Amino acid sequence: MPLHLAFTSFDTLHERCDVTTVTVAGAEPAYEDGALIPAEPWQPLIPAAAPTLTPPTGTPASTLVEIIRPPLPTDGRLDDLALPLGGEQVQYIGQALTKPHMLTTTDNYRDGHLIGLHLDNWDKLTYKDKPPGRRRLALNLGPGTRYLILGTLGAQAVCRAVHPADYTRRYPHTDDYRAHAAAGHTIHVLRIRLAPGEGYIAPTEYLLHDGSTQDQEASAIAFWLGHWQHGKLPSLI
Repeated sequence: MPLHLAFTSFDTLHERCDVTTVTVAGAEPAYEDGALIPAEPWQPLIPAAAPTLTPPTGTPASTLVEIIRPPLPTDGRLDDLALPLGGEQVQYIGQALTKPHMLTTTDNYRDGHLIGLHLDNWDKLTYKDKPPGRRRLALNLGPGTRYLILGTLGAQAVCRAVHPADYTRRYPHTDDYRAHAAAGHTIHVLRIRLAPGEGYIAPTEYLLHDGSTQDQEASAIAFWLGHWQHGKLPSLI
């Protein structure tokens, strides 16, 4: 299952979205070996891409990407912001402060090297359990604008390609995407702009992704995990 975006206006999506392919970071000292990063330059999203991004009828909410504006808490308690949207199942997983001008933002806490585009693994899901997993809700706290980068190829497709003999017994992983790219396969990624106060809901355990502050100032972002219903918050696109 590929990337599916919930949107009603291609013009609005086009205005805040670019596309490129991934490449290996190579000898860049900030990145760990084998890390995947967006290849430059970014290109405008073309109208022909709209049908491939449009969710077919019956697409489960757990695999959708939504670009939204979450409600801001009146008492400053970010850990409670998402509870009314998802009930007690919601897990607040904290904040990250990102330096300015970062092509990708996530580092390996063990050694500080950037890991590049990756899959989350909070729930350690098997091949069959990846699509119905929890999605991530994120809110850009500012002060800068930032980006969400998303791969268009789902974790199951990559896992099948890399492990054809036993993919059903696998736990799809970032390393599968790295192996897929190293074998010469093209992986496309979208970059979606998020102003302060804007956010997303996305299956980050199913799609290659990372944040970015490329050509932008520093910003902080807050995260939650939950089984969000589609359309719980109004779409910005």
